[in-house]
Amino acid sequence: MSSRALVTGATAGIGKSFAFALAARSDDLVLVARDAARLESIAAELRAAHGVEVDVLPADLTIEEDLARVARAVASTERPVDLLVNNAGSSLAGWFGTTEITDEDRQLDLLVRAPMHLMDAAIKAMSLRGHGAVVNVTSVAAFTPRGAYSAHKIWLTNLSQWADWQYAAQGVRVMALAPGFTRTEFHQRGNMDVSGVPRWMWLDADRLVADALRDLDRGKSLSIPSKRYKVLSLLARHAPTALVARAAKRGR
Repeated sequence: MSSRALVTGATAGIGKSFAFALAARSDDLVLVARDAARLESIAAELRAAHGVEVDVLPADLTIEEDLARVARAVASTERPVDLLVNNAGSSLAGWFGTTEITDEDRQLDLLVRAPMHLMDAAIKAMSLRGHGAVVNVTSVAAFTPRGAYSAHKIWLTNLSQWADWQYAAQGVRVMALAPGFTRTEFHQRGNMDVSGVPRWMWLDADRLVADALRDLDRGKSLSIPSKRYKVLSLLARHAPTALVARAAKRGR
């Protein structure tokens, strides 16, 4: 019997790489994103390439009704989800205090409230079945003072690591995936200037996902892809705050 995974933000970047990696290992999929046409296109490609079952669920996770609909899919007992990948995300080009507070509210909903609701649904359903896993895509920005975005990400990282410990005995795994700069549409969509980011800091989404799935299989509660970001995140946690804050402005 094949496993079933639900991936949010599945039409591009890390989410799309997760979809293809999971389909390649014969997992059935539920793909969630706002763009219904892109979802259908990717679903058709996955079905043709890997022969897996792919359902599409167009949704804007900042809208209450859409989030509730996706949460119901996560909690389904008729078509259970064995792996939840909370990947949907975006960022704002400006720093907190210069942006519109309504935009900050939307970011809070997308980066904190949505994964919290879906994670809650997953843990409750998976605990009853005695197995399941959640991957929450956070960021190495979580370990730096980098405005509201990093605050959202350290919140999710902390909750993920605690939940992995709390629910391990019930067969539920939770892992925070904290990548660095990754070649996706993420920065372009946020109108962010990344011209100052050196080439060596960029990660490949497919390799990042392969490393993350390997870390999940190994039982890790935190996955930081690549040796360079493992070192950078360690330095960020121990270096003086002012120094880390100045370095963290790169790519903004």
